[in-house]
Amino acid sequence: MLNQQTTEKLYAMKLNAMAEAFKEQMDSPEFAELAFAERFGLLVDRQWTWKEDRRMKRLLKNARLKINACTEDIDYRTPRGLDRSVMMNLICCDWIRKQQNVIITGATGVGKTFIACALANKACREGFSALYARAPRFYYDLAIAKADGSYPKLFSRLAKTQLLVLDDLGVSPMTDSERRNLLEVIEDRNGSGSTLVASQLPIEKWFETIGEPTIADAILDRLVHNAHKINLKGESMRKKHSSLTQNKKGVNN
Repeated sequence: MLNQQTTEKLYAMKLNAMAEAFKEQMDSPEFAELAFAERFGLLVDRQWTWKEDRRMKRLLKNARLKINACTEDIDYRTPRGLDRSVMMNLICCDWIRKQQNVIITGATGVGKTFIACALANKACREGFSALYARAPRFYYDLAIAKADGSYPKLFSRLAKTQLLVLDDLGVSPMTDSERRNLLEVIEDRNGSGSTLVASQLPIEKWFETIGEPTIADAILDRLVHNAHKINLKGESMRKKHSSLTQNKKGVNN
C-alpha cells in the first residue's frame, strides 16, 4: 500500500520516469541486493535521462529543420572543400557558447542546407535552442508580424533563440523593409546569440544584394567579423546521388 502511494505521488509530481523505475525496482528482486544510495541513484538517473530526452525532442521540434540531418552523416569523401578539422571544431558547439556565427557559401546542391541543419541538430542535442528559416520566408514572416501586431512576440522569440539558421540568403535583391528588418534582428542578436547563414552568393557579393550601403555595412559587420566561413565547391550533391544519374552511369558502363 505504501509503495502504491509513493508511486502515485511521483506521478502527481510529474516524475513519471522515476515512478516507472520505482515500480521496476519493487517488482525485481535483484534490486534488493543494492544499497539504498545505489537504488536511489538509479531512480534519479532514469528521471534525468527521461527529462533530457524530452527536452531534446522539444528543441528539435521547435527548430523546424528542413532536413533531418546529423553531423555523423556529413560526407567528407566527396571533394568539395569541406575541411574535417573545421567541422570537428564546429560540431563541439563552442562557437555557439561564444556567440559566434557560421557562414556557408557555395553553388546550389553542394550540401549547404544539409550541413546547416546537421549543425543545428547537433546544437539541439547539446541543449541549445535553434530555429531554421529560409531567408525569403523569414522576411515574409517578419513583415506579417509587424502588420498584425505579433512582432514583439516574434522578436522576443528570436532574441531567446541561441542559434538562428538563415538559409538561401541573397536569392534575390532585398527590399528596403527586408534589409531593415534583417538588420534589426541581427543587431539584437549580436553578442547574445549565434547566426548560421547559408548562401549561394560569395560573401563579397552580399553587399550588392542587400542594397543600401549603410545597412549592408551594418549587417555584414555584425555577421562576418566573428564568423567561421565554409566555402563549398564542386558539382551538385543531388546530381551525384541521383538515381537517374546512377542509372545513366550504369547504362554507359
